[in-house]
Amino acid sequence: MDQVLDQDLVEFSRAGNMAAFKEFVKRHEGKVAGVIYSILGQGAEAEDVGQEVFVKFYESLNKFKGDSAPATYLIRIAINQSLNEVKKRKRKNNLFTSIDHGKNVKMMDEEDINNVVQFELNKLDPDFQSVVTLRLIEGYSTQETADILDVPLGTVLSRLSRAQKKLREVLVKYM
Repeated sequence: MDQVLDQDLVEFSRAGNMAAFKEFVKRHEGKVAGVIYSILGQGAEAEDVGQEVFVKFYESLNKFKGDSAPATYLIRIAINQSLNEVKKRKRKNNLFTSIDHGKNVKMMDEEDINNVVQFELNKLDPDFQSVVTLRLIEGYSTQETADILDVPLGTVLSRLSRAQKKLREVLVKYM
């Protein structure tokens, strides 16, 4: 199955071939996990979201028209599911409440810095958060980010610029 294209795996999966779907999951679970962890951090909730992503993908196979690559469609689902989880967390008012905002960056270890950046990233508007996650954290090109989010290239550039400015403004207080 290694030489079978993703599009073919999707077609086989539509026809009920579970081995094809398992192969598709195997190929893309690492990338999906990376996107989810970039938005949610690691933990049981993130793992649950990862499972939900593949369930949603499978359930929507018949709706998938092939306008984009199957992996692009899958990553879009991962971002949407992750952002939905962020919204749930915010409603519960339980998002990263234990960060000590008075710490000096020079005194912080790498884990603390990552937590602060994640905390501030999660406070961004979801449109900005998804662009930062895809472009800066996951390393997708600007064009790939535009394709995944189904927005024009200029929108990605604008959102990225505005998100970076907002992050700089809030992260300066930690320095």
